[in-house]
Amino acid sequence: MTATAHSPVRWNDTTVQALNRRFRDAPPEDVLAWAAAEFGDGAALTCSFGGSAGMVLLDMIARQRLPIAVIFLDTDLLFPETYALVAEVERRYGLPIIRQRPALSLEDQARLHGPALYNRDPDRCCAIRKVAPLAEALRPYQAWISGIRREQTAQRAATEPVAWNAKYGLLKLSPLAAWSARQVWAYIGAHDVPYNPLLDQGYPSLGCAPCTCPASADNPRGGRWNGFARTECGIHT
Repeated sequence: MTATAHSPVRWNDTTVQALNRRFRDAPPEDVLAWAAAEFGDGAALTCSFGGSAGMVLLDMIARQRLPIAVIFLDTDLLFPETYALVAEVERRYGLPIIRQRPALSLEDQARLHGPALYNRDPDRCCAIRKVAPLAEALRPYQAWISGIRREQTAQRAATEPVAWNAKYGLLKLSPLAAWSARQVWAYIGAHDVPYNPLLDQGYPSLGCAPCTCPASADNPRGGRWNGFARTECGIHT
């Protein structure tokens, strides 16, 4: 992996704040182009293939032919429609998708922690099948690109385009932080971007199949971990 000569910059509060002033009102494509110029192939997008925003960023990366990696966290528990979309994207864009899976198979997890851990302790299940795999997947990179947006949840309301992420030790970029759902879907329509068909079937937010149910568009994360007081898997917190 080859990052540019700029990548050793120390991302302190001053440099991060300067980048946010630069990108706060900039098109997301500008943020992505900067990441590619700054980090070379040392930047990676995580795409769940369940949400709409990640598909927008993937399309922007492909259109600009940027050397940004695409990481897909395969928990082994996703909807068939999600896996089908991954295959469609690989065919359509010709992008190599890096599939990161947990260290434990579902069988090993059941043996060590009991069956259907997601029904009893979703925090631990997400830690095993999402958080730990993401940390491993991001290890080679200096910048992490995410599709999170401010309007999605209260926890994400303060999201800036650029932030230092101490948890994973890299720069985190959220090019769509200020975008509304309307803007995301307008881009998808204008550019014929493929997306998960379940988003048209009452699922405004998609994760693992056992932990996701239909929800109101007014509360897009309300269908995640139904019955538990949580709206985040731990990746972004």
